[in-house]
Amino acid sequence: MKKKVRLGLLFGGKSTEHEVSLISAKNILEALDLEKYEPVLMSINKQGQWHLETQETLRKMVFSNAILENFTEKLAIVPIEECKQIVSYKDSKLQESLDLDVIFPILHGVYGEDGTIQGLLQLANIPFVGAGVLGSAMGMDKDVMKRLLQQADIPVAPFICLHDYQEIPAFEEVVLELGCPFFVKPANTGSSIGITKVSNQVTYLLAIKNAFLYDRKILLEKYVQGREIECAVLGNEDLQASLPGEIEPLHEFYSYEAKYLDAKRAKLHIPASLAKKQITHIQTMAMTVFRTLCCEGMARVDFFLTKNQELLVNEINTIPGFTRISMYPKLWEISGLSYSQLIDQLIQLAIIRHEKRKKIQTRIGG
Repeated sequence: MKKKVRLGLLFGGKSTEHEVSLISAKNILEALDLEKYEPVLMSINKQGQWHLETQETLRKMVFSNAILENFTEKLAIVPIEECKQIVSYKDSKLQESLDLDVIFPILHGVYGEDGTIQGLLQLANIPFVGAGVLGSAMGMDKDVMKRLLQQADIPVAPFICLHDYQEIPAFEEVVLELGCPFFVKPANTGSSIGITKVSNQVTYLLAIKNAFLYDRKILLEKYVQGREIECAVLGNEDLQASLPGEIEPLHEFYSYEAKYLDAKRAKLHIPASLAKKQITHIQTMAMTVFRTLCCEGMARVDFFLTKNQELLVNEINTIPGFTRISMYPKLWEISGLSYSQLIDQLIQLAIIRHEKRKKIQTRIGG
């Protein structure tokens, strides 16, 4: 009998998207081919502590909307050459050790999608799903992302970047440069956390204060009136792009709740109603963005399509949501790839990349 692949599902995390991660992990677990994979469930609580979990504790986390605070049993990764081992401790005594073949980090937002966990796993010599350190960091930081895309002649909405040590520009100055309304958002959060649509002086000052709660760097961004189009990308070197989908927000913008928790807050048009030429252009642009930002494995690229048919890149998500209403798996499903097949391909891409990386020489003279 062929040995099962021991897959570590890593979820939770210290970010504001902690609860969404739990739902994504539960969905991935339910979609796994258990004849091929042996899942090992690993949580990170809101204090940053790691634990081994069971299917039952994961379900409890999802339904209680909070990770269990089991401080007695802790988990650690042991970076041993060719031994991808995790160990659990209780009262400072070794409880269990497991060798992992690959880890699927389903950690949305900071400390999960920004290159931090990717660096740890790379140091530990463990294959992992999704973009590496560089692609993850660039995809997470909206300021860096937009500047790199501009350098590659890929159109983005005009923006102003502010750090917390800088003087806040007057509302009138911002309006003169970006128009009104405009958006204020943290540079390094996802899922619309900390974002405000600004239309006057009062909301401007409140929006600045709110955005700085989540990051030391924020963006002031021009409001683009247009259709919100999303396209999923899959692959390492040889890329595939899904059919595009469209988000029709039923409120001011596509909020955190609409993305993950409440399907009634937005209409999803999958696939989007687009001409064949538009579809090809969006798919090509999505793959170009993916390559420009050094991504691997998976990403969802979000666009604005204006009335003048101008296509602007809004952002890229290197660990997109995997909840029941998330666009990434839905886009692949309509493109002919089932949820289970998608998970399988992502895991295989991670293993293939790791095998290639192992061939890189790290010592002078071999």
